[in-house]
Amino acid sequence: MSVLSLILNASFLVQFVMLLLLIASVMSWVMIFQRQRALSLARKNLKLFEQQFWSGIDLSQLFRQVSAEPNISNGAENIFRAGIKEFTRLRQQTDADGDAVMEGVQRAMRVAIAKEEEKLERHLSFLASVGSTSPYVGLFGTVWGIMNSFRGLANAHQATLATVAPGISEALIATAMGLFAAIPAVIAYNRFAHTVDSTLSSYETFAEEFSSILHRKAHASEQ
Repeated sequence: MSVLSLILNASFLVQFVMLLLLIASVMSWVMIFQRQRALSLARKNLKLFEQQFWSGIDLSQLFRQVSAEPNISNGAENIFRAGIKEFTRLRQQTDADGDAVMEGVQRAMRVAIAKEEEKLERHLSFLASVGSTSPYVGLFGTVWGIMNSFRGLANAHQATLATVAPGISEALIATAMGLFAAIPAVIAYNRFAHTVDSTLSSYETFAEEFSSILHRKAHASEQ
């Protein structure tokens, strides 16, 4: 018997479980390709912006460039824009000292980093859910199918392996589909989680380095 015929001859509940697992697998692969592209773009944009930032360009000129053509998918650029906007706004206040200015700037950049973290972690919870629950959903379909097979065996006049083999085979397909959905989701989640952590660490490092530059500017007038 072919795998397709086993699926078509399975009980309604087992077929429903298989359908759920198929949908979960398709959706997880869509999420995997989408996250792979988004995270790769985030790393590429980070590298390009850091090269531009450390090229010796004047910060005011750089701010005008990124404001003229903002790239909202560039996390480092968003952090830079948030920091320098707050820095400029607070410096225009005559009663603001250097420490108060830097507290506001760091607060603005922390908010920007938190927003970037939300973008980077988008859909990762779905992959984690598929990876953790799919094997159990498949196992439920398997248990139900085997239970029906043995129930039919109890009513059979002659109990042979050939009597229950088709039912057990179709039930085991549910477990296989559960693993097929779970394994790529788990691997992708672990890989993406590491990339997210690494990217956020780079954002935080950039924010600290940028804060040091602005700190010198904020206290220059006090000297």
